[in-house]
Amino acid sequence: MTEQVMAAIDGSKFSEGVCDYAAWASLALGAPLTFLHVNDNHPQVAETDLSGNIGLGSREHLLEELAQLEEKRAKVTQERGRLMLKAARERAVEGGVDEPAGRHRNGTLVETLEELQDEIRLLVVGKRGETAHQDSGHLGSNLERVVRGFHRPILMVPHVFSRPEKALIAFDGSKTTRKGVEVLAKSPLFEGVPVHVVIVGAETGDNRSQLDWALKTLTDAGHAAEGAILAGEVEATLRAYQEEQGIDLLVMGAYGHSRIRHLLVGSTTTAMLRKARGPVLLLR
Repeated sequence: MTEQVMAAIDGSKFSEGVCDYAAWASLALGAPLTFLHVNDNHPQVAETDLSGNIGLGSREHLLEELAQLEEKRAKVTQERGRLMLKAARERAVEGGVDEPAGRHRNGTLVETLEELQDEIRLLVVGKRGETAHQDSGHLGSNLERVVRGFHRPILMVPHVFSRPEKALIAFDGSKTTRKGVEVLAKSPLFEGVPVHVVIVGAETGDNRSQLDWALKTLTDAGHAAEGAILAGEVEATLRAYQEEQGIDLLVMGAYGHSRIRHLLVGSTTTAMLRKARGPVLLLR
């Protein structure tokens, strides 16, 4: 089974960014591109049973009309999804991708991605979904659940595409972040991209050794690399460094046993991703 770049699209303003970042990733990785749209058939609010509030004579007629309305709504939803996928594929073709595919599913996004994750090399998602308030900065419960439970790399993107020119990897010496450095070093996605490695912690011999290993791994693979060991709170320190250095892609490991682990699996996950202005790549 060929692993593919999969891009989850909906009706939010982030879908254009998802299309463009997914096309970029597909071309860089030499991997097929598939767009995914999921119709969530679960009602957002509990439906009210009106059958007890109507007269006996009209009850059957009303229920029949309600059933017809539900059928029409389902057809409209299906057609809307079909048109979204068609537009996404056309946009990707314009971006240079050959024969992007589209998949239309019914269910929930989280459950669908769990079923498909063995086929996925990289998942591209928008910072917020269609059901999240566009001005609130809220990630949406679906995206939070995907970030916490999905076991493939996830690229969370803003609504406007900009080709990444510099990358920052948050490093702590854990098995996952060391693997992340190795993946980043050899990934075509980062070819020609300078990489910064930052450890948030004390200036110790062990941290210095870990940083030296990461920088050597990257430079041996042909990357321009530099690093720093910085004291402070993880989220704020990384964000400040990213802004100071003009870095437009943040790379983080999602598991580990340090403060970075708590950052990514605790309540501050949402805050870190919400405040990110550029794309964030979460490595599993």
